[in-house]
Amino acid sequence: MPRYATTIQSPLSVDEVWARVADVTRFVEWDPGVLGAEQVSGDGPGPNAAYELTVRGVRGPLDMRYDVNEFAPPSRLFLVADTGALRSEDEITIEPDGEGSELIYRAELRFGGFYAIANPVMSIAFKFIGWRAARGLRRFLEGA
Repeated sequence: MPRYATTIQSPLSVDEVWARVADVTRFVEWDPGVLGAEQVSGDGPGPNAAYELTVRGVRGPLDMRYDVNEFAPPSRLFLVADTGALRSEDEITIEPDGEGSELIYRAELRFGGFYAIANPVMSIAFKFIGWRAARGLRRFLEGA
């Protein structure tokens, strides 16, 4: 199954990094694969929040509802989107690192049913997609 992970050191404090990434509507500011983001449940970032993200798909834009499954400020955010044919899990953890912080981003896709045959090919494509997102996230967090 397609997976991507990256670690980013940022001069920003854990609280500042958390404030930037816990608001999922801001994903459009750093991930070029996210075309739009709207909160559809909850009031601001939190454990009951859900977001509708429009992402670049193979056949064009794809709407995916991401539910916050874990919300542990300021260190862990876990999001899940499940369309039936595709499940996306995104995990963000943040730890202190000297004067700044370290963010670890992990993403995993799982194609189900007939679409499971796409998993090997998407593993290759997902590395490029993840690399582009990591580059944007690094800039967003003023990191190295």
